Amino acid sequence: MDLNKEIISYIESEIIPRYDSFDAAHRRDHVSMVIKQSLEIAEHLDVDLNMVYVIAAYHDTGLCEGREHHHEVSARIIKADENLRRWFSEEQIQIMADAAEDHRASAKNAPRTIYGRIVAEADRFIDPETIVRRTIQYGLDHYPELSKEQQYDRMMQHLHEKYGRNGYLKLWFPESPNAARLEKLRQMIDNETEIKEIFISLF
Repeated sequence: MDLNKEIISYIESEIIPRYDSFDAAHRRDHVSMVIKQSLEIAEHLDVDLNMVYVIAAYHDTGLCEGREHHHEVSARIIKADENLRRWFSEEQIQIMADAAEDHRASAKNAPRTIYGRIVAEADRFIDPETIVRRTIQYGLDHYPELSKEQQYDRMMQHLHEKYGRNGYLKLWFPESPNAARLEKLRQMIDNETEIKEIFISLF
């Protein structure tokens, strides 16, 4: 990957550490995964890899102000970061901000640009164990008063709403490995036996 080393240095020293203060489902391992998958998707597309890298790195920085509007705050953080103007034009910064704002899985509209579609797709690592773990982590962080059984019910409700056959999750690159993974996960959600075993082992 032909990435600007100065940008990498800045991101790794100033942006990635911000994820250390977020909930357990959105720490460094998450942003690293989204960066990796974004670059893998982008490798086959006619896009600026430095922009792809920056969008992925900043996509959840808005969690510093809570989850509800984090995508909008992430966009604001990109536009306010004067350091990015060392490497990108105002037009590029706007595109990156739009992409960060559009990445949210529950967004009603499709991402405005291919950059938004890349980060939206990369943000969805559809691995059942990872998804169950992150959902448990989120539940324990935000609803610590719930019993084990209630955490399980909350998790299943979330899985149906997001990943189920009528869920809101959308994939933007049908050829990506995520499509096959999503079908496998849906079968597990429909059946529930495997999901319950994973929940019990992780909880």
